[in-house]
Amino acid sequence: MLTIRSIRRPLTLLTLVTQVAFLTSMPAFAGEQDFTLHNKTGVEIHALHISPHKSDEWGDDILGQGTLENGKSLDIKFKRSEKSAHWDLKIEDEAGNSVQWEDLNLLEISEVTLHLKDGKAWVDVK
Repeated sequence: MLTIRSIRRPLTLLTLVTQVAFLTSMPAFAGEQDFTLHNKTGVEIHALHISPHKSDEWGDDILGQGTLENGKSLDIKFKRSEKSAHWDLKIEDEAGNSVQWEDLNLLEISEVTLHLKDGKAWVDVK
């Protein structure tokens, strides 16, 4: 005869297995190129474009109507299906002045820190 106790045990085990499967598969939804962008340029970024290095065109402004203030960070997420490893990045300030960084291997980078001082731009990566 089945009792409430004997039914509850398989349901608890099934629930636990389902939750573990879901939690362990969550990272698989992220793109391998995901990274955190740190703005240490001294200016507010009004546009941010990221495109595959092999592309001749810039992607859409991923900030949309927003901005990225100096000293702030932004997590950049890619589609899981994205295959490109090397990417170019372009920022624009309020006046439309732009700076570009090319050929960032985002499969090997998890953090990008942008710097700008006295007209010179550089990037630190981790």
